[in-house]
Amino acid sequence: MPTVLITGASRGIGLEFCRQYLDDGWRVVATGRDPKNSKGLTALRGDLLVQALDVGNHEAVDALAASLRRESIDVLINNAGVYGPRSSALRNLDYAGWGEVFRINSMAALKVSEAFLDHVARSGQKRIAALTSKMGSMADNRSGGSYVYRSSKAALNAVMKSLSVDLAPRGILVGILHPGWVRTDMGGPGALIDADVSVAGMRKVIAGLTPETSGAFLNYDGSPIPW
Repeated sequence: MPTVLITGASRGIGLEFCRQYLDDGWRVVATGRDPKNSKGLTALRGDLLVQALDVGNHEAVDALAASLRRESIDVLINNAGVYGPRSSALRNLDYAGWGEVFRINSMAALKVSEAFLDHVARSGQKRIAALTSKMGSMADNRSGGSYVYRSSKAALNAVMKSLSVDLAPRGILVGILHPGWVRTDMGGPGALIDADVSVAGMRKVIAGLTPETSGAFLNYDGSPIPW
């Protein structure tokens, strides 16, 4: 039975990842800052292990990795993220808030990947994925603004691209995935697709990663996104 670990699993896209992997018979390790109060998680059935985790707390990340040291993790999904200060226009930037967004969106994904590296390396599938955004694309930026969120996702892209290069000798594949504009609390009701469509697509992309596509910036349907 393959195992997947998902951060930010209490709601939205993370919760949908849990639901779909459980439906397919996977063992799911679901983490979130306060998962016991997630009605969505508590309603799920299957081989589910729920763990509290603030991905920005490095000691907590290391402690969880140590407690799961006997687990092999086939797929590690870095889903946890924040949008940050909604007001991120020029001359009205919250620089302290910007630092916090970087800590969660950019640094935490690498820390979690590092902490669980051996768990992934000894698994059968050896895959790490990070959920990013087209808003981190330089080439796609035609509207400006959103300095905080854009820069945090651009940094995440750079981090995961480097990780794909560094882990290639160990046979670990890295997916850098844009989930689409999804109807979640972050995406809002006017978004284009539902979480089930996004997650189903991303699961196919993760499963289909090859050494040639590891480290590529990909849409949820597998199409390439310009850096």
